[in-house]
Amino acid sequence: MSVDGWNTVLVLGGIRSGKSEFAESLVTDAPVVRYVATAPEGDPEDTEWATRLAAHRARRPGSWTTEETTEDPRRLADVLASAEPNETLLVDDLGGWVTVLLDPDYQPADDVATIAELAEAIRGCAARVVLVSPEVGLSLVPTTPLGRAFTDALGAANRAVADACDAVVLVVAGQPVWLKPAAAATATTPAGTATALPGTATAPTAAATAPVVASLADTEPTPEVQLPDVLTHAPPAAPTPEPGNAWAAPTMALPMVSTGLVIQPGMELPMPDEYAGPQAVDRLATLDVPGAGLGVLDRVVGFAAATQGTSIPAAWGSVRVLLLHGDHAGGASAGTVAGESARRAAQARAGRGALARLAAESGASLQVVDTPAAAPIEDQPALAPEQVESALRYGWRLAEQAADAGVQLLVLGACGAGTEAAAAAVLAATAGAEPPAVLGRVITESGEIDDAAWMIRCAAVRDALHRTRRSSRGAKDILAELGGGDVAVATGVLLGATARRVPVLLDGPVGLAAGMVSRDLAGQARHWCLLADHGGHPAVRLAADVLGLTPLLDLRLDLGEGANALVALPLLRSVLALSAALPVHPSLAGTDGTDPAADEPESTDPSYADPDLTEPDATEPDFVEPEPAGPGPASTEVDEQPASGWRAG
Repeated sequence: MSVDGWNTVLVLGGIRSGKSEFAESLVTDAPVVRYVATAPEGDPEDTEWATRLAAHRARRPGSWTTEETTEDPRRLADVLASAEPNETLLVDDLGGWVTVLLDPDYQPADDVATIAELAEAIRGCAARVVLVSPEVGLSLVPTTPLGRAFTDALGAANRAVADACDAVVLVVAGQPVWLKPAAAATATTPAGTATALPGTATAPTAAATAPVVASLADTEPTPEVQLPDVLTHAPPAAPTPEPGNAWAAPTMALPMVSTGLVIQPGMELPMPDEYAGPQAVDRLATLDVPGAGLGVLDRVVGFAAATQGTSIPAAWGSVRVLLLHGDHAGGASAGTVAGESARRAAQARAGRGALARLAAESGASLQVVDTPAAAPIEDQPALAPEQVESALRYGWRLAEQAADAGVQLLVLGACGAGTEAAAAAVLAATAGAEPPAVLGRVITESGEIDDAAWMIRCAAVRDALHRTRRSSRGAKDILAELGGGDVAVATGVLLGATARRVPVLLDGPVGLAAGMVSRDLAGQARHWCLLADHGGHPAVRLAADVLGLTPLLDLRLDLGEGANALVALPLLRSVLALSAALPVHPSLAGTDGTDPAADEPESTDPSYADPDLTEPDATEPDFVEPEPAGPGPASTEVDEQPASGWRAG
């Protein structure tokens, strides 16, 4: 759970306040979550209510289990009382529970006693529990007896449960305000929340911010590793701190200090449009197609619609591939040829090889990014803490520069030695996986299986986990101890892309490992990620299941990270183009024979632009094929060689 030290949390909020999404973000670090549904199914003819329930179900990862208590409201207390210490429960919501409690089928009943039983069960619950409840006490007193009975019962339930819980948060217009415990919130509330951090949209009281500001002022600034500018984009100037305050309020309402963006656990980043996705999928059933439709690829349409904010999403026009190059020393790289990853990176820069050719075919730009090499994790941390901070900011900046250049989709790949073992170590630390179960076979250049190298990698991961057995499992600690530079930069890319509402197509262990780490920093990041194919890799399979990312295809491609995704990209684009262009079936069209949904605007998101309506960026050349005299390489974007530090191709 992102709220350290608290076992039970009550999340309050109004209708469409974002309370459910916030509650889900609190349990993203749990390998398995038991979702306790309390709302009744409702009238079968109420399609709007059914759509709401379907949207809630669609957000739940595949690893979650669902348990319903609608048949007997008293059963909720039994579920909480019988939960095991290693379990995580998400109860959504108490409004539905009170509705069932007041149903005439369960009367006569002692509502007060039932609510008291629930509060007592929460106090004695051994599991981690997050409860969601609507806050209706701020409205007018209902004019009907039934309405007054509901608000009174729900108010009593909220009061009793809030008293029993360790922490209470009120979500207002998507912004969480921590109500309990007030003193602890200043030190442990996730970054970016309204009452705990200065410099956000809602200014906290002086008493609440004093401990935070004092701790920042008394701490020496972390030495910053020099980072080069990527391509020709210059990073934004650091904001000027206000007098007497180490924090400054950025336009994004994210915490900043004089050295730049502060990436901390619990950042509140945007979520995709929860209505556009289901509406786009429902629209597919009305299209004039001779067959049964798009099959499982309707998820592509739903994902694109949610990330673009429209029920008729457009095919991604501007795509950028980020290839992260960083080696891992020690046993993690057993079985790899020395210098092979550097050769692959140079090959991509020169426009040769599978990745560059596929990028050229797809019209995607290709950027090779050098990340710091990781030390042997079996003996020492992979990176220093200051390197982790720099890598996260660097990845965030890569995503920002892509968004500024009009990129509509990022493809994330890696080509470093030892990346699979590093990803296995991250999975073992975040999801409790056994290294042998998530380490793929080691294949030599001649196509043979090298079991000896595989055992060395397993031993390296095992020793690394033993070395760090008493270390914190926070996101930055995992990156420093086990992940390495490529996973850290990839994590920053996911966070930056989420902040700028740019979807990311993942491909391979590094991207999925970054997705696992990013959950504690910003649980919203996984909702902006799409997985085309698992490639048959066990680490990708497990991480995808934990993150709730169902692979669209099962091609088992093994062309290298990034290249597998580019093979699937034309298919995904074709699906989006087809869904946008096909008319509605004549029997379902409007009176004028047109698609009623076609009149709505394509998107209200200023960060997304139709490639046909935007002018090319003079500083951002398209990926083009050269015209050599004979067979030759495809060109990539111009390399900039910095005087020192990292290198971005």
